[in-house]
Amino acid sequence: MSSSLKGKVALVTGAGSGLGEATARAFARTGCLVACIDINEQAVTRVSHDLELQQSKSVALCCDVSNADAVIHTVKTVEEQFERLDILVNCAAIDYTLSVHEMSIEQWDRVISVNLRGPFLFAKAAWPIMQRQRSGHIINIASTAATRAWANAAAYHASKWGLVGFGRGLGVEGRPDDIRVTTIISGGMRTHFFDRFIEQGIPMPEQQNLQDPANVAEVIVFAAQLPRESALQEVIITPLTETSWP
Repeated sequence: MSSSLKGKVALVTGAGSGLGEATARAFARTGCLVACIDINEQAVTRVSHDLELQQSKSVALCCDVSNADAVIHTVKTVEEQFERLDILVNCAAIDYTLSVHEMSIEQWDRVISVNLRGPFLFAKAAWPIMQRQRSGHIINIASTAATRAWANAAAYHASKWGLVGFGRGLGVEGRPDDIRVTTIISGGMRTHFFDRFIEQGIPMPEQQNLQDPANVAEVIVFAAQLPRESALQEVIITPLTETSWP
């Protein structure tokens, strides 16, 4: 039996596009109040405005997830506006499709900062709120890049493997306070994430071998709807025809 999410507050990073946008929309459909977070102010404002037009209460906040002060301010703003925080989805991510030899130190640091430091900062900022509530759910979006490897993605692999480990440790720490942690390990999706392939002349995956981000968003919502005595620790969701899996 699933639990109702109506009236709960969900904060989604990377909500301006792709999976983050699909996730914000999916939570809004359940009756959640949605805080849409993204570094692209115009994009996240568009998404939040759309939710408001659909009679869903939402707020748009511009934030660099790797900036500690910005994250703390963002979470504080969400708490002030909605008076609680029930669900945190760490979805924001970036990558540079380069070999270690070609990648600059700054690019490496940026991937780790957004993909791994960001979820840590948001979890740290949200933790005291969830502790006071004696409930909360943190959902981290990893990737099948955390289970296998390919060339020109070492930084991305490192960040997503690290995110799986972070989620496992965080989940143990959350148990005494009824804070659940779920890691979603997703295969390829039809999002702007692959735009850089075109820019760099790298062959794109076949569209039929990519999944709709809305499908992954439904899994995220499903995890949040489980009865409180259960937790979906990790789940792998891939396109049915993804040829590089397992």
